[in-house]
Amino acid sequence: MTLTQSTLSTEQATRTDVVDAGTYYLRPIKAGDVVRITDLQGNQAVDTLFFNADDPFERYSAFDTIREQGNLYLTTGTTLLSDLGNEMLEIIADTCGRHDTLGGACAGESNTVRYALDKRSMHSCRDSWLLAINENTTWQLTKRDLTHNINFFMNVPVTPAGGLTFEDGISHAGKYVELEAKMNILVLISNCPQLNNPCNGYNPTPVEIAIWAN
Repeated sequence: MTLTQSTLSTEQATRTDVVDAGTYYLRPIKAGDVVRITDLQGNQAVDTLFFNADDPFERYSAFDTIREQGNLYLTTGTTLLSDLGNEMLEIIADTCGRHDTLGGACAGESNTVRYALDKRSMHSCRDSWLLAINENTTWQLTKRDLTHNINFFMNVPVTPAGGLTFEDGISHAGKYVELEAKMNILVLISNCPQLNNPCNGYNPTPVEIAIWAN
């Protein structure tokens, strides 16, 4: 883990937004802007996708990011790469210390497979993303653009056998991760509503998004 405090004050942020659990956040930020995600109450997973705002066909790539940094988890100093190998964002401050790249986003299908048939209808991150792209058609995103994501604050250890487990989060109230955009970025967040595993402490809570314009 690499814990690093920010030098920025939220009182000086260009804008701040509180994102309730189970809702989405969609906003462009410009190259040089800084975005901070704060876990307001602790133990909350924030499922996040990043796109090139000038050409959303280019998006965050877990494969390229993991390969180039040689680490499954994200923290201060990590550069997030696109599927074209371009630098998208860099984590410049992180008071949580580890963020998941492998656990994926919850969906009706995964809720059914992992938990029970009657869980299929429960609200999921994929539902929030689909709502976001259908309510914001300017970006011309479709469900095919909802690919692998980052789960900020989520704790997904890899077992010795190579499997994944969903464990209690390591984040606490007020922990945050801060990223600097290296290109014009479209941020798409689902503040996870998952109730079936401990990624949200079985009690999804709000997060705060702050942006400092360059």
